Amino acid sequence: MPRPRDSGGLAQARLLVAVGTDKHPFDRLVGWLEEWHPAVAEDVGLTVQHGHTRAPGVPGAMPFLGHDELQTAMAEADLVVCHGGPATILEARRHGHLPIVVPRDPTRGEHVDDHQQLFARRLGAAGMVALAETREALFEALTAGLADPSRFAVAADPDASRARRAAVEQVGRIVEDLVAASTRRRQRTRWRPWARPARNGERR
Repeated sequence: MPRPRDSGGLAQARLLVAVGTDKHPFDRLVGWLEEWHPAVAEDVGLTVQHGHTRAPGVPGAMPFLGHDELQTAMAEADLVVCHGGPATILEARRHGHLPIVVPRDPTRGEHVDDHQQLFARRLGAAGMVALAETREALFEALTAGLADPSRFAVAADPDASRARRAAVEQVGRIVEDLVAASTRRRQRTRWRPWARPARNGERR
């Protein structure tokens, strides 16, 4: 469950980090979070859903959140950092957040393909997410968000079902294109032209 607000002194900013339920580990994001947190530990209350990734050495870590728990964490958070999953991104926006998105990178073993990167980059270009593909970009976004959380707020949209459906369909098309391209590459790799005679009459 999300951490309660402190009853005395200044209230901590609440940060929700969600990596989703994909079976691939996301150690890169967890490592960045561990590196960033000590300097702001007194100012930030964390809820970190780390999934199949190793448990980070920060407070508020848990592998999974149930649907209701995730809704509560989204509603109570001041800032949301998440992977590039369409459902998580749109859920964050539904609760009024401009999510800080770190898409999984397949070249690092974080996913099976690059659909999260493609999707997050398209949303980033449209201003629908704050894209953070590097450690520096993530730290800059978190620093800006803690200084002024309103920079990462959007109009809450409790009825975002159509947007979610459109986004899921878009990701489906991206994945289909990736699979088709991968199949074509494999076919070109397996294909061998018939041997043709060289000028001296030998086969080549």
